[in-house]
Amino acid sequence: MRKGTASRTAKWVTYMRALANEGHTGVRGFADPVAKSLLDESWRTRLERTRHRIETRPENRLSKLSRSAADLMALRTLAIDGPVNAELSKGTRQLVILGAGLDARAWRLTALKDARVFEVDHPDTQAAKRANLADLAPTAKQVDFVAVDFESDRLDVALSSAGHDPRQPTLWVWEGVVMYLTTPAVRATLNIVSNLSAPGSVLVVNYHTQLHRGLVGLFLRFLGEPNRSAFTAEQLSAELAHAHFTVENDTGVADWQAAHGGTVAPYGAGRFARIAVGRRR
Repeated sequence: MRKGTASRTAKWVTYMRALANEGHTGVRGFADPVAKSLLDESWRTRLERTRHRIETRPENRLSKLSRSAADLMALRTLAIDGPVNAELSKGTRQLVILGAGLDARAWRLTALKDARVFEVDHPDTQAAKRANLADLAPTAKQVDFVAVDFESDRLDVALSSAGHDPRQPTLWVWEGVVMYLTTPAVRATLNIVSNLSAPGSVLVVNYHTQLHRGLVGLFLRFLGEPNRSAFTAEQLSAELAHAHFTVENDTGVADWQAAHGGTVAPYGAGRFARIAVGRRR
């Protein structure tokens, strides 16, 4: 991301969640009424224009692409919400969201009512998010914003200062971040997560099996957030194993569609997206 501004990909993801929440998705069971509140005025205007285009010109190529992108973000969200809700129901009381961006879980998941949420991200993105939150009440018991510039700050020190307890099981969510990091950076973060995880802790990690190329790759580089790493399912499992996490589940877009519906372009970049769930040994 560019210094002095919030992540533009985080804004785009939230814009697509907001579009899906307004009904422009074929994904069953998706709802994110908070997403629109997290967008600034310019992105809300863009949302309204897209909504109008879809409703008045549904067969327009851009309309179809927008619905497909909204489906992908809705599916990814549900695929992560599943294991998150499952672990919270078992009594986990700490959730750490790495690279939280404009994540809305702490304001929409009722399963967090007894849990403390640590939102870790760059201070510029957090500042934009907090400005848009206004007086929106969280559904989580407590939300702590942990500002970390990964180029200069230590994640373990920041979390410790915020009150994270490594002696208690932690649920980690790492969504929409791994593909923007180098492989050494991914490994360094996994090492820290491992050291801060009591046995039974769970890591839910979103990753890609190929780097984005073509127009998508150019678009991401234009935003200042190019893809830097990709892993096969076997490679990601090996990386997690090295950090003492055993993969219990690893799914892709086809699995998410089978469970929740929706239409994601079979030739689009979304086909590379996967989510692995690992448990700390």
